[in-house]
Amino acid sequence: MPVLNLRSDFAAPPDLSEQMHEIGRRARAAARRVAQASAQAKDIALRQVADRLRMNRDAILAENARDVAAAKANGQTQALIDRLTLDEGRLAAMADAVAKIGALPDPVGRQLAAFERPNGLLIERIAVPLGVVGVIFESRPNVTADAGALCLKAGNAAILRAGSDSHRTAMAIAGAMREGLEAAGLPADAVQIVPTRDRAAVGAMLSGLDGCIDVIVPRGGRGLVERVQSEAKVPVFAHLDGICHVYVAAGADLDMARTLVLNSKMRRTGICGAAETLLVDRAVADTHLAPLVTALIEAGCVVRGDAATQAVDGRVVAATEADWRTEYLDAIIAVKVVDGLDAAIAHIETNGSHHTDAIVTADADEATRFLAEVDSAIVTHNASTQFADGGEFGFGAEIGIATGRMHARGPVGVEQLTTFKYRVHGRGQTRP
Repeated sequence: MPVLNLRSDFAAPPDLSEQMHEIGRRARAAARRVAQASAQAKDIALRQVADRLRMNRDAILAENARDVAAAKANGQTQALIDRLTLDEGRLAAMADAVAKIGALPDPVGRQLAAFERPNGLLIERIAVPLGVVGVIFESRPNVTADAGALCLKAGNAAILRAGSDSHRTAMAIAGAMREGLEAAGLPADAVQIVPTRDRAAVGAMLSGLDGCIDVIVPRGGRGLVERVQSEAKVPVFAHLDGICHVYVAAGADLDMARTLVLNSKMRRTGICGAAETLLVDRAVADTHLAPLVTALIEAGCVVRGDAATQAVDGRVVAATEADWRTEYLDAIIAVKVVDGLDAAIAHIETNGSHHTDAIVTADADEATRFLAEVDSAIVTHNASTQFADGGEFGFGAEIGIATGRMHARGPVGVEQLTTFKYRVHGRGQTRP
């Protein structure tokens, strides 16, 4: 395996502000070049990036091992360590995701609309890149590859700022990506990693770097997202915490409910699509509640429940009001019995984060109402909440799950990383 050079291009300048502005200027210059790159050139570059991730496997995994060891020494939670950890399988999946992004249709240059005005003007609405996308993330190093590849496919440059826990791994991944871009003849500066753990770098990015950053994407906990939304001087793709619900409705099949609840909660507890609250309709509580609680506990999940849930199993811990609004990112779930569909929807609206919520039911009317009335970016019927993932949507990967309502919502893939402009074609028309 080749040895990856992990030395930062930006290590010399002593002043962080100037260092960050230089990163911004280089990203802006790279974005102009990538915006004009052909679909073929971008796809070749992404294949080269995927190859470099595979070729530099040993170096990347070695840096990840250092990050994981440091996280354990610092007493980080098992959930964070799981999000942080790479192995050969996860790294291979990361490279495969980059290659799949390269195989997607080019989102740039799509004709979104076309119409003719009475005066003969022909007007087109055409998809164009956003420009420079700043991504601030915490412990998941795969965001480096996913975000960089998605931005590149959409003709953008990316400035990536990893959390301190994943810093070494992210630097190694970004270094491999830059090698791939150079090998393909595209500017390496289209993917840049902030080479410092200094939190002041986040503030510099939120300032917009004198117009060099066009949009910010935060990927992390509520504290990070709230800071970004409060301080950013540029538009933000909001990605709030994933307080995801599974509602087992009156028309739910017990076997299906058990399967979906276990997968939604326990497949990977540390991802934003993991279920954090289980709601069980009182109409089926006598038959469904105890088996669901037992299955969760036997799978290693701590259950925090209301009085009705505590009554069915002595191992259930009493839930507090805070539990209904907590993203555990761990093997913990809050369980509540609700009085019908209206109560379930009201609970989700009051306590949820508009991320992903699921209903389990064989009743089409129940499902239709839930899907229509639950105001979340993703709503599922008889499907696990862990499908809240750009790869599962066919997007190759995602830069985040946007929970806001402006521009993008749900998995942010290549199409959501474009904006549009109008092209107006005339034959000498003037306005009277």
